Amino acid sequence: MKATRKVQQILSNYEGETPGVKGKLCQMLMHGRLKGTGKMIILPVDQGFEHGPARSFAPNPGGYDPHYHYQLAIDAGLNAYAAPLGMLEAGADTFAGQVPTILKANSANSLMSSTASKDQAVTASVDDALRLGCSAIGFTIYPGSDSQLDMYEEIVEMRREAASVGLPTVIWSYPRGEAVSKDGETAVDVAAYAAQIAALIGAHVIKIKLSTDHLEIPEARKMFEEQGIDISSQSARVKECMRSAFDGRRIVIFSGGAKKGEDQVYEDARAIRDGGGNGSIIGRNSFQRDRSDAMAMFDKLVAIYKGNE
Repeated sequence: MKATRKVQQILSNYEGETPGVKGKLCQMLMHGRLKGTGKMIILPVDQGFEHGPARSFAPNPGGYDPHYHYQLAIDAGLNAYAAPLGMLEAGADTFAGQVPTILKANSANSLMSSTASKDQAVTASVDDALRLGCSAIGFTIYPGSDSQLDMYEEIVEMRREAASVGLPTVIWSYPRGEAVSKDGETAVDVAAYAAQIAALIGAHVIKIKLSTDHLEIPEARKMFEEQGIDISSQSARVKECMRSAFDGRRIVIFSGGAKKGEDQVYEDARAIRDGGGNGSIIGRNSFQRDRSDAMAMFDKLVAIYKGNE
């Protein structure tokens, strides 16, 4: 498999990395229907841990079966499938080698008290990722949480271990916690800051949320206004987040969030594409739909990222 010039250019941005890490990044970028374009669509299924099984899978009961998600990612021609340890173990042999997988190595749950600091437990290891033949590890950090410094230290050490055996790291960088308001979780200045933090602690792929035009931090608001930074459209805000990820030298993908109408999913994808983002990581907006509807949605998303829609 020969990497396209676009993929080679992306890999050249990772100057400090080993051939093993670059090889796994190349594997994901060159897999599926978007292979070679520099764009990615990833299926994440960690919501059973995060939100509970009924909230996650009852809208489409096929999703209770881990094999369903493997098959959906394969049949839709996605770049990768990301899930916690148990989900991947439940289909690792049946689907070995058919789709790149990302082991989500930490998770939270909805049974914590409202007074608990926003944090996640480490639930898997680099050894698990190697044993399962994964293409990367995934890890969530919460900029804004009182527990954020511990999370940074955890992923810096796990990232070092993963890179030493040729595995890249995908960081879910989701602002939340005591230092940010609810509106601040998706504020453009905070989202850009979250992308920068993930890049600085060594993420090879950064996952953030699409942002609003809200500005949370007074000092940042002043700078945005003084410098006339455009945040008037979703594509402009994507561009600002990409600029904060080492001026686009890191792969940044954007989460789909809670289930929404198809038109909004497509509008988001066009904004990501037009703002220079690398793609989408879409969970509930795919597996909570009937399989035929999800497949049709992925068809259109691929067309959008290829510039055909």
